[in-house]
Amino acid sequence: MPELPTTPKGAATRRRILDAAAEEFAQRGIAGARIDRITATARTNKAQVYGYFGSKDGLFDAVIADHADRLMSAVAFDADDLPGWAVGMYDENLRHPELVRLMAWLRLERRPTGRLTDTPRDEPKLAAIAAAQAAGRLRQGDPLDLIALVIAMACAWSPASGFYAATADEPAADHDRRRALLRECVARAVAP
Repeated sequence: MPELPTTPKGAATRRRILDAAAEEFAQRGIAGARIDRITATARTNKAQVYGYFGSKDGLFDAVIADHADRLMSAVAFDADDLPGWAVGMYDENLRHPELVRLMAWLRLERRPTGRLTDTPRDEPKLAAIAAAQAAGRLRQGDPLDLIALVIAMACAWSPASGFYAATADEPAADHDRRRALLRECVARAVAP
């Protein structure tokens, strides 16, 4: 079973491995990623990778969990402000496009159908949506479907977009226009 680091130096090594692996998996997917490249970038060795993560699949799972945790802590969820949450996700996708790429690889290589992730972290969001629906503040419908729609709208210009992938390097006016459109569209979509 993989072990967690017990020293600050070990924690720093684990962090470097996660960061290097995130870049490698985002660029090449699970099948295309190479532990040799990850260890070279992280300035460590295979024994450390396998000691901390067990396997390449275990490392990928840890990268997904790490990035999902970062996103969830970076963008506060408020069922009464789903438009604001969507805009926050849009901004986070601009800052960290690798998250969407990692999720795309997860979809392509592991979970071609159904929910992409099924974690206990989702339950408070779904419960908050259900409570807002019961209070008449959000439209009726399956909370899972509603959150899926909002996430899809927030990712309309992400690296996974089938039409246009925005980058942080584009003019601020373009991002401001998209944020305003996204906010308005989500507000209309979730209104009771």
